[in-house]
Amino acid sequence: MKKFFIYFACVSFFVNYAQDHPKLVVGIVVDQMKMEYLYRFQNDFSETGFKRLLNGGYTFHNMHYNYMPTYTAPGHASIYTGTTPSVHGIVGNEWFSRRLGKEMYCTDDDSVSTLGDGKDKEGRMSPKNLQSTTITDELRMATNFKGKVIGISIKDRGAILPAGHFANWAFWYSKTGAFISSTFYNSALPNWVTEFNQEQRFMPYINKGWDLFKPLATYDESLPDDNPYEGKLYNSAAPVFPYNLKDMYEKNDAGIIRSTPFGNNLLADFAMKAIEKEELGKDEITDFLAVSFSSTDYIGHLLGPRSMELQDTYLRLDQTISDFLIYLDKTIGKGNYLVFRTADHAGAENVTFLKDHKLNVRSVEPKEIRKALKSFQLILLERI
Repeated sequence: MKKFFIYFACVSFFVNYAQDHPKLVVGIVVDQMKMEYLYRFQNDFSETGFKRLLNGGYTFHNMHYNYMPTYTAPGHASIYTGTTPSVHGIVGNEWFSRRLGKEMYCTDDDSVSTLGDGKDKEGRMSPKNLQSTTITDELRMATNFKGKVIGISIKDRGAILPAGHFANWAFWYSKTGAFISSTFYNSALPNWVTEFNQEQRFMPYINKGWDLFKPLATYDESLPDDNPYEGKLYNSAAPVFPYNLKDMYEKNDAGIIRSTPFGNNLLADFAMKAIEKEELGKDEITDFLAVSFSSTDYIGHLLGPRSMELQDTYLRLDQTISDFLIYLDKTIGKGNYLVFRTADHAGAENVTFLKDHKLNVRSVEPKEIRKALKSFQLILLERI
């Protein structure tokens, strides 16, 4: 059995319970990771992170999502159900419901309550809007509900949708700095989650701040540190290193860590704690841990695919994945676990950047699209 399985769109799943099976399956989604990053940053990756996945498993190159829009929620739902939004029902991160007469969020569920220290409606979430079963659901049924399934992410939708309907738990990050859940899964958080939250694991990352992970010369695959195609991180004076995260935290809340590479580190810390405390992979019945790294998406949207910040995030994530795989080697054992790595969607180049390099493109505002659709509607009505 090959240990690693990498894919970049929805493909046939891999658990065949009638054959030799892993003790633990770890599904890794890297939010907004374009496949080109594997090769663009390859010279700067270690041999034990992304390269270990590439060299030790299977890579599928000619894959795509056959629907639009490719947002986070439909991407995660499609990966784990093996079908498309027209079937699984998650057509966007949010959409207008004609039945309810209002906009709804993909994992909204007012019938449940928040577990843990969450703000507002952060924990009133469940997979009830997902209309198909997931590979994790099928695993639960195939093992007569003895195999454990846990989904974790910085984003609620990145944890809930992969974990499916029958999950033991899904945990996601709150602006308070705590991992939370909902009463859909149980009546109280496990003690180990409460203890993890009390340790405020996010604070060391905030106190240290964000500077370059490697020497400046390493970042020659990116644009200069301060370029016109970037946004600003939490109203920083300029998009340049180093970033004073402590100052940003004091002016905002613990949610700022989501837009730094350390959101990925914090999630990996939590994943390893979940494996330990939930005893995943400790018997012959297959368990499943669904991990979705979200910070890559926040940083990609804010600072762009050509920013040094994004490259730094992937160089750090490479190390995080390396540490995680080494942890799996030690705790589950080589040959006893199966990993796949994919992305829920990619990310477009900055339109102004392309235009400045003489590509004949322009940014189309949503209001222009709405205006064109209304004009087209009027034309159709006149023809009736």
